[in-house]
Amino acid sequence: MNEQDVPSPIDLCDPRDAQEWERTAQARPGRAEIFHAFARELGALGTRNLTVLELGSGPGFLADYLLGALPGIRLTLLDFSAPMHHLARARLGQRAGDVTHLERNFKEPGWSLGMGPFDAVITNQAVHELRHKRHAARLHTAVENLLRIGSPYLVSDHFFGEGGLGNDQLYMTVAEHRDALLHAGFSQVELVTTAGSLVMHRAT
Repeated sequence: MNEQDVPSPIDLCDPRDAQEWERTAQARPGRAEIFHAFARELGALGTRNLTVLELGSGPGFLADYLLGALPGIRLTLLDFSAPMHHLARARLGQRAGDVTHLERNFKEPGWSLGMGPFDAVITNQAVHELRHKRHAARLHTAVENLLRIGSPYLVSDHFFGEGGLGNDQLYMTVAEHRDALLHAGFSQVELVTTAGSLVMHRAT
């Protein structure tokens, strides 16, 4: 029996659904701790004018935080939703001019063509938007080819299991998150932190 992708309950390309997601997302447990971990990990790289790609950037919450925490960071925000990019530009205000916005779908073949290399690639609460965990390793393989040698891929998403969320087709266990990164070709994968139902790994 073939595994089926898990349908999304909302259409993030619909401006109304995008605005509703924006309205409710900040209250979700663990987000503040995860944002702090992203800033800490990126700040430790110590590279001037750090080039960072964010996958599934949404309405710009993480971008806004990082631009405040790490002056000089150069962000590329990739999201398939035009309404999400619109919300992000509004959130970032004058700083939006220093950010590159790419309307691309990382579920589609060739989404990464012509991009990189980057000093880091980051993603938060977006891997499950592949709509089935079996697609994760393919995404991670594409990311590996966008990174400078030795640069980190910081992956945060919900996990399945105790303390996490309940759909074992959409969400991976903490161990499955690590295995997907190893299968994609990363040689070192380390657990950075867990917060609420979120887990973050660093892969190099």
